[in-house]
Amino acid sequence: MQPHRRRFLELALQAQALRFGEFTLKSGRNSPYFFNAGRFDSGAALATLAGCYADAVDAAGIESGLPAFDMIFGPAYKGIPLATALACEYARRGRDLPVAFNRKEAKDHGEGGRLIGAPLQGRRVLVVDDVITAGTAVREALATIAGAGGRAVAIAIALDRQEAAGEGGGRSAAQALAADAGVAVVAVASLDDLLAFAGESAELVAQRERLLAYRARYGCAAT
Repeated sequence: MQPHRRRFLELALQAQALRFGEFTLKSGRNSPYFFNAGRFDSGAALATLAGCYADAVDAAGIESGLPAFDMIFGPAYKGIPLATALACEYARRGRDLPVAFNRKEAKDHGEGGRLIGAPLQGRRVLVVDDVITAGTAVREALATIAGAGGRAVAIAIALDRQEAAGEGGGRSAAQALAADAGVAVVAVASLDDLLAFAGESAELVAQRERLLAYRARYGCAAT
């Protein structure tokens, strides 16, 4: 397992962003684990998380030819601190990237509009979010970027659950979005990584069978 994946999972457990138990998801599925990026709620946690994102994105660029990007965008709401933290991390590494995000509702006073931050016109944009569930927020972000004259080239997420968006073992929401929108999706870690991590941990090995059963029932036909 790549170091940034292990570092992310360790951080997620420490911050209780990743928990095990019985959780009912929006889809109605009963999941043995739950991920909530809102629990990365300190400066130190966000800084470490941003490093994991940057390592994952950089590794994808080297390994799979991720398209070059020159701007970062965070969809409201959870994508906003994630994109901001990632921009700070890249600046720390010597790459000063512009960053922008959107409002859920247009502002009708002051500067107005739905966009905050650097202009998107002519930019090749990396979209940063926590997960892709139905993909609605990210699809809206892609439309916003295109409408402002930019082009989304990739999407970075924290965790890919690698489960079918619907019944029948079809594509995951991340796979469907990548195919439909023509953008690369990079995950810091996936369910496969979590399974490997759980198998190496004496504290988590008991969770592995439940994770495997969940994947057998809801996993994608191809991940």
